[in-house]
Amino acid sequence: MLHVRSIWNGAISFGLVSIPIKLVNATESHTISFRQIHTEDGGRIRYRKVCELEDREVAQSEIGKGYQDADGTIIPITDDDLAHLPIPTARTIDIVAFVPADRIDPLQMENAYYLAASGAPAAKPYTLLREALKRSRKVAIAKFALRGRERLGMLRVVDDVIAMHGLLWPDEIRAPQGVAPEADVTVRDKELDLADALMDTLGEVDLADLHDEYREALEEVIAAKAAGEAPPETPEPAPGGKVLDLMAALENSVRAAKESRGEDVGRPEEAAEEESAEAEVRHLPRRKTTRAAPEKRPAKKQAAPSAKKTAAKKTASSTKKTASKSAQQPKKTAATTKSTTKKPPAKKAAARKRTA
Repeated sequence: MLHVRSIWNGAISFGLVSIPIKLVNATESHTISFRQIHTEDGGRIRYRKVCELEDREVAQSEIGKGYQDADGTIIPITDDDLAHLPIPTARTIDIVAFVPADRIDPLQMENAYYLAASGAPAAKPYTLLREALKRSRKVAIAKFALRGRERLGMLRVVDDVIAMHGLLWPDEIRAPQGVAPEADVTVRDKELDLADALMDTLGEVDLADLHDEYREALEEVIAAKAAGEAPPETPEPAPGGKVLDLMAALENSVRAAKESRGEDVGRPEEAAEEESAEAEVRHLPRRKTTRAAPEKRPAKKQAAPSAKKTAAKKTASSTKKTASKSAQQPKKTAATTKSTTKKPPAKKAAARKRTA
């Protein structure tokens, strides 16, 4: 059983099926409201509703509605007139279509309501519509009349309840003309990489952990003044300044986000890789002169020609030796020939001695 007051009673029209329902606000405001007071004595400032014809204050029960025509004429409109509007949605949430949820532009979404089954006979058709929405993974688009005008709504399932979001009509959404920057801006891949790194660092959040810090601070001020104490001091704002380097701003944002999460505050991997690549390109000539390997290569190249020269010298010397040997061989041959030519006279002399 609902413990909150319904703001509208009617029925959901689902084809030929009618589901009696009650409309309940799904949201509530926690905003702290103020009263207007007279600053001199703290007295309340009130607005009184006065009839300008009779010049007297009137009660709420005497106040009705009226439409002011273009010529200033007031046309009275009663609640009975509104109850008998010639439209089918006066007391009915008329479903007109079922569409995928991503077809609905979030810009159209307004207030949210819960639809409660009204009475035991409505439980079965209510559950049927709820389960049909679950299985189809779609939302229902409907028309309904509330607070004097026909509205557009979207029905979807939240837990075990059918919820309805009021939607603006498509012609009530302004086109975003003249809002985007007019200057032609080019975003570099490095900047996008750092933006992605910042998004990854911030990560996800449980929406249940978010709360209104402004309201909490305001409650502290009210409690302090009610107790006759001085209100808490405002913390010093973080020093700001003009950011001229978008890359530096992104890097600092990533670093600050990591610090807030207690993570390593080193530079993002993408930024570090890019910076190392830039440094490598900038210092590439210096690295060539300082490395040992490039110095050995020229030495090897110098050693190779000396080896060739040595081999050439050896070849030349061997050639000279061979030539000298070949030159000496004719000399020996000539000497041998001379010696052979001198021997015959020696033999003849020996023969002569024997004869004598």
